[in-house]
Amino acid sequence: MQDIADIIPHDSPEDMPVDVVLKALAQLTTPIDESEGVEIMDALGRIIYQDVISTIDVPAHDNSAMDGYAFDGAMLLHAEPNGLELKVVGTALAGQAWPGQLRPGECLKIMTGAIMPAGVNTVVPQELCHTGPHGLVQFPSHSLRPGSNQRLKGEDLQKGQVALQKGTRITPAAAGLLASLGQSVVRVYRPLKVAYFSTGNEILSLGDAPREGAVYDSNRYTVIGLLSNLGCEVIDLGVVRDDPQLLKEAFVQAADHADVIITSGGVSTGDADHTKSMMRELGDMVFLNVAMRPGRPLALGRLTRGAKTAMLFGLPGNPVAVMVSFLVFVKPALLQMMGCTEAPQPYIRARSQELLRKKPGRTEYQRGVVTRNADGDLQVISTGPQGSGLLRSMVQANGLMVLHHAQSTVQVGDWVDVMLL
Repeated sequence: MQDIADIIPHDSPEDMPVDVVLKALAQLTTPIDESEGVEIMDALGRIIYQDVISTIDVPAHDNSAMDGYAFDGAMLLHAEPNGLELKVVGTALAGQAWPGQLRPGECLKIMTGAIMPAGVNTVVPQELCHTGPHGLVQFPSHSLRPGSNQRLKGEDLQKGQVALQKGTRITPAAAGLLASLGQSVVRVYRPLKVAYFSTGNEILSLGDAPREGAVYDSNRYTVIGLLSNLGCEVIDLGVVRDDPQLLKEAFVQAADHADVIITSGGVSTGDADHTKSMMRELGDMVFLNVAMRPGRPLALGRLTRGAKTAMLFGLPGNPVAVMVSFLVFVKPALLQMMGCTEAPQPYIRARSQELLRKKPGRTEYQRGVVTRNADGDLQVISTGPQGSGLLRSMVQANGLMVLHHAQSTVQVGDWVDVMLL
């Protein structure tokens, strides 16, 4: 296995651009090669482990796309200027084949989804029709052509065709597609196991009495929430003090049971060195300063226990920096480990409603609120002060304005990229 230091050029005196870190992470992370069969009702959000091949044609027969009257569309070629008048000789219901055969000048009342009989290929919607005496139906022909309102056999999927590709996340639509194939169980990647703990003597757990200089642990709840949204199996190790033995026990326990370890705090310049020292002692680690705001410090590594290796992310301690670092770096890496091959969610473009001062040389993620103006254009305004400890601003925001590495000051009315939250 290649050392992380050989992949990430961490010894540069300059802060590392975001895109360089992302490229390195893409090299470091590989999907877990383990799967399980899951009922499709329980499979939402899971990642498909192998291509799903359709064993049937969908639909299985040519059928009607709506309620109306079915007939041979060739009669449209000889229709009178005022339309067609046909004799209704039967009714075709969904779920059962009509046993008869139409003759010239005849049609069939048909329901949505009903099988189209042989020689019949066109349906006129019932709302366009006028029923007359003696079982006759009249309708204009100028808006129809042969084949109108007919669903063809295999139009959605043909037998032997790939219905869902490996690496696809199962959405409600994908679950419905699986059901349309008659498939009740799907093979998916097993859930990614992620261990998390916060570090620091100043961190209080909920229920602890307040004390001067201490803060309650919000990172534990934001990170676990983000992991839960991704469908990860979370191992919550709580708060670990800046004590070498306690830190070692936490890292060993995490490495023994998890695919990924995430910590917050202890990786910034000036932090107590216990966390960094323990990471170095137990694994292959690099400590980076990333050219970004918020979230400059970042630790990446692997902890190996016997034949098992866990990926490790050491995130900064400030609440907003933790969330931004997770969204920018950890989320795409976890999705890759989960086997997901879908393209990342694209940024949207919105016009800035204010001056955003920036110098080239780092990527900034500013909390903002995206709305639509009277002209229908998307517009965005910041939530105000952008300090990395201001968690309330993340609640107010519905997006992060992404001011790219080479970008300079944004003027009022300029377009900016926004990562929707």
